Parts: sequence; C-alpha cells; structure tokens
Amino acid sequence: MARVLISMSNDFLNKVDSIATNEQRTRSELIREALRVYIKRNKIANNPKAEENANILSELLD
Repeated sequence: MARVLISMSNDFLNKVDSIATNEQRTRSELIREALRVYIKRNKIANNPKAEENANILSELLD
C-alpha cells in the first residue's frame, strides 16, 4: 500500500482524530473511507444518466 503525505490544520486533524477515536478506527481508515465516499458521490454527480434520471424524477414530483 502506498503512503501519502497530506497537510491540514491542527484543528482539522484534531477533529479527524476525535471521529476516528469515537468510531474505534485508525485515522488512515477514516480518511480512506471519506475519500471513497467523495469519489463515489463525484462519480454519481458527473454521470449524465444519473442527471437525466434525477431530472425525470424531479418532473414526476412537480
């Protein structure tokens, strides 16, 4: 597995660590999961078919 060095403010890192501790997982696990969710949401948001389906649903609900 590759290692990645990122920079963040101490306040943000403290929030990340607090969440990781509360969820009983490592900082790395939490950050990997956050990135997986981000990538999935971004993929869905940039999917033309998903946008078309959202428009159809919106029209049905109007």
